[in-house]
Amino acid sequence: MKAPDRHDPWPREIRVYRAEKRLEIDFDDGTTFNLPAELLRVESPSAEVQGHSPSQKVTVPGKRDVGIVSLEPVGNYAVRILFDDGHDTGIYSWSYLYELGRDQAEIWAAYLRALEEKGLARDP
Repeated sequence: MKAPDRHDPWPREIRVYRAEKRLEIDFDDGTTFNLPAELLRVESPSAEVQGHSPSQKVTVPGKRDVGIVSLEPVGNYAVRILFDDGHDTGIYSWSYLYELGRDQAEIWAAYLRALEEKGLARDP
């Protein structure tokens, strides 16, 4: 296995808390992020959610109660998250998970604004 580039975040441990519907990830720089399944699902890096350009990004409603079924490793650079709503096409790189954790408050606020602007809700 190739050693990680020291400029890239590298996970030390990843834990799924199914009952709490969250993923916890420890990185080698000492940071730990708690990422709600809802955030991971609505910010999925899949083309279905992100589109093929920023203007095509989809605001995904109704995911307040989504849970994580499992994680599948993708090489040594990412995981695929399988959600209980059937979504399983997002490949979450370590750097993307780090970014979601680091910028969680801003990303979440933008998501809530987008829901409001489009008349959508977090509840199914």
